[in-house]
Amino acid sequence: MLELYSYYRSTASYRVRIALELKKIPYLYKSVAKLRKNDLEFTIDYSQINPQKMVPTLIDGDAIITQSLAIIEYLEERYPQPALLPSDVLAKAYVRQIALLIACDIHPLSVMRVRKFFTSTMGFSFSQKMSWYRHWVDEGLKALEEILSNSKFRGNFCYGDEPTIADAFLAPQVYNAERFQCSLSPYPIIRQINEVCMNHPAFIAAQPHLQPDVSEYSPNDEY
Repeated sequence: MLELYSYYRSTASYRVRIALELKKIPYLYKSVAKLRKNDLEFTIDYSQINPQKMVPTLIDGDAIITQSLAIIEYLEERYPQPALLPSDVLAKAYVRQIALLIACDIHPLSVMRVRKFFTSTMGFSFSQKMSWYRHWVDEGLKALEEILSNSKFRGNFCYGDEPTIADAFLAPQVYNAERFQCSLSPYPIIRQINEVCMNHPAFIAAQPHLQPDVSEYSPNDEY
């Protein structure tokens, strides 16, 4: 059985959980709670699996795969049905474009380790930190809304009427934006697609509050 090292609030882990649920692939959930709590022994052991000491990490036999998009593309090739990428080459590029916009342009500027660096090392106040976060999330969602509004491929989901990799990236980003009280009112298409996603069984099952490690953290922890 596949093993997924995950953290319930990690949007990168959330993406992979959605893909696994969409493909109906059974997997063993491996919590990294000890890593988050600076358990030295667990941290050393986990660094042998993932040198970045981040999530997600997928274990498939002897194979170790990190980075959410690489994991999902691996699952797509190993378990091709149902397909999470279109067959048309241009449509496939469009789906990847959305995933990469979120993974490479929004997420790295707003991820938890960046926010912690601002307050612990740079001396930012909480409001300054959140101003940074909301600015870059807003910039990314603004571009994404325009891409979706002009797309000939868009249907009920980012592409057509079945979920793809694009939706597996969009829904967790919306979750995080809402968690940090970013206004989504300027983005009606994103909100509409997200609503469709969150009524899909795979997206429901992958939600953060339903994961087995949710009880291992304080609800007040900023992770």
